[in-house]
Amino acid sequence: MRILLIEDDTVLGAAVRDQIAADGHSVDWVTRLDQAGDAVAGTVYDLLLLDLMLPDGRGIGFLKARRARGDVTPVIILTALDQVSDRIEGLNAGADDYLVKPFDLAELSARIGSVSRRYAGNPNPLIEHGALQIDLSARSIRRDGKPVVLTAREWALFEALLARPGQLLSKAQLEEKLYAFGAEIESNTIEVHVSRLRKKLGAGVIETERGLGYRLGSA
Repeated sequence: MRILLIEDDTVLGAAVRDQIAADGHSVDWVTRLDQAGDAVAGTVYDLLLLDLMLPDGRGIGFLKARRARGDVTPVIILTALDQVSDRIEGLNAGADDYLVKPFDLAELSARIGSVSRRYAGNPNPLIEHGALQIDLSARSIRRDGKPVVLTAREWALFEALLARPGQLLSKAQLEEKLYAFGAEIESNTIEVHVSRLRKKLGAGVIETERGLGYRLGSA
């Protein structure tokens, strides 16, 4: 997924960014609400991680404004505000989840996965696709019952296609899912990942429309 992290604590922000990247997601990190506004204006994100107390205002106002404009991007609030009234305010403003600092980074990863599955319309983390048995929560795949090891990037690419069965995704769209803004990307990076996935999961697992993009195929 492409994730926007809005967090002004540099130590926590770096830890969260590294955790998200290790999970195979691309992450853009900003520390102010005005920067967040610029980011969402120019990029389509799959999820926002939003602190509530920022140098130029409260995250609640930013969230309410996004929802008022019809933005349905999933939002997980990350905050030190731990009163029940704070949680109620955040959820009523349109947040999908609310995580109180300090939190375990593995729990954050699990909540990101849970929210993304709900938005994809399938909260069940277990998926059967041809010869593949996929556990989204464990980020694991078996082929004909045998475990298959994927790198974080390979998993992220496969998950992006799996979430949109039948939909053609361009090379640029897939690069956006895998890499943060400003990251240097080799021209053949997506092709290399696709080739490796086909070797590991089956030649037909990803279909190519030459010059247009890729879609999930049979496994």
